[in-house]
Amino acid sequence: MATRERPRRVTIADVARHAGVSTTAVSKVLRSAYGVSPAMRDRVKAAIEELGYRPQAAARAMRGRTFTIGVLLPDLRNPFFPDILDGLSEQLAGTDYQAIMVQGGPGTQGETRAIEALVDRQVDGILMIAPGVGRARLEAVAAQMPMVVLGPHEKSAVYDAVYDDDELGAELVVRHLIGLGHRRIAHIGNKPAARGRGRVELESIRAATYERVMREHGLDAEIAMALTSYTEEGGYEGARELLGRSPRPTAIFAGMDLAALGALRALHEAGLSVPADVSLAGYDNTRLAAVSTISLTSVDQDGAVMGRTAGRLLLERIEGRTSSVRFSVTPTLVPRRSTAPPAPEA
Repeated sequence: MATRERPRRVTIADVARHAGVSTTAVSKVLRSAYGVSPAMRDRVKAAIEELGYRPQAAARAMRGRTFTIGVLLPDLRNPFFPDILDGLSEQLAGTDYQAIMVQGGPGTQGETRAIEALVDRQVDGILMIAPGVGRARLEAVAAQMPMVVLGPHEKSAVYDAVYDDDELGAELVVRHLIGLGHRRIAHIGNKPAARGRGRVELESIRAATYERVMREHGLDAEIAMALTSYTEEGGYEGARELLGRSPRPTAIFAGMDLAALGALRALHEAGLSVPADVSLAGYDNTRLAAVSTISLTSVDQDGAVMGRTAGRLLLERIEGRTSSVRFSVTPTLVPRRSTAPPAPEA
């Protein structure tokens, strides 16, 4: 049986002949090196496009750059993460860089393996979204390659951080609910994990801010928290726990939209109406929050801005910046139909 020969891969020499330049000139264009005229750059890029040339990753790595950025995600279910990825893609558009995404999973062991896979792949930099590993591990990776961390608030001299002003965001939600007349306001939080010393987690900030604002309004006795997880199942379990208390809350602030969706399911199963019986608010302002049948009041931390900023900072580090940058996003509250004044007491 005759076998079909695999088409020969286009080489850098083919591009050089097609463009009428040297292979050195093509290499300089591929590396975005100094000293290439705009006319030559345009000629080489046109030849690359016409021939369909794709540099081999291994060869690019040997030349010092693979033009890939690793993105570490804790999971693929959180509807907030696509907003971040959209912003990152927008920042990378027009560059030679492509993002490679890996999922770390719920435990640090899986996350460590995912990080090692990106390092072995010789990506030019890593964006870690809400990483679970400790600061020591993050700094060890940052010592090997440019890195930006999105989510955690801790300071580091070796990597950049992009994060939301979680204290302001949580305060906006709780003050909104108090302003509507609620007093029995409960909070669904994320059970804190054992982290490295100095680690500042967004869930701890949101929970602490909820307690602070409640106390500032003389509502110490009404503080009620269910610490489960920032997942749909966690929100469901947290809401069931809170609804089992007497008296039940008239409003629930879930620390993430995904948890709020789980709480919504629990409320419906209990035969309660939102917001007539219980008001519900989330955090992230995901696209699901804006769906008319959900219409969830939520905090917008603008994931697209976070993604764009993280991409810009990572490219700056790849190009040689070594000073550390911390960028905080200012959140806003987006009120929707899921929150309303409490029903009059019977």
